[in-house]
Amino acid sequence: MLVVALAFVVLLATRSPAEGGSADAAVGSLAPPLVGTTLDGEPFDVDDLRGQWVVVNFFATWCPPCVTEHPELVRFAEANRGRAEVVSVAFDDTAENVEAFFRDNGGSWPVLTGDTGDASLDYGVVKLPESYVIDPQGTVVAKLDGGVTAAELQGIVDGGGS
Repeated sequence: MLVVALAFVVLLATRSPAEGGSADAAVGSLAPPLVGTTLDGEPFDVDDLRGQWVVVNFFATWCPPCVTEHPELVRFAEANRGRAEVVSVAFDDTAENVEAFFRDNGGSWPVLTGDTGDASLDYGVVKLPESYVIDPQGTVVAKLDGGVTAAELQGIVDGGGS
């Protein structure tokens, strides 16, 4: 798995911006499409969440900083129920591992597993974890590399994205 993750990082670091995806989740731009099937088999489209804040979190169960940040995402999601939605995109992980991770660590938001490589490329993910905050109009207002905290996310949402 480490070799695959390393290859992914090398691919992202060496590709030109025009390669590998139709969009890039640049701050100030509309969020790239994010469509798939959730861990519980439900269809998902990030555009259906317009009107509320969205945190798109790219993670893996084998990534130590991802495991460390997870309780912060849970805390943020619980404090902002109805105002903000967290969406997790599992990278290079099995649905079984992800399901066990959420069962053991909490979190009741949409989780996309399976073929999520295009989403990673479209969002311009370079390393895990990486999170993108999308405002209620669908614009990416923040890109956060590494682990996030509930307070950091809350500050972005309360500050209107600034």
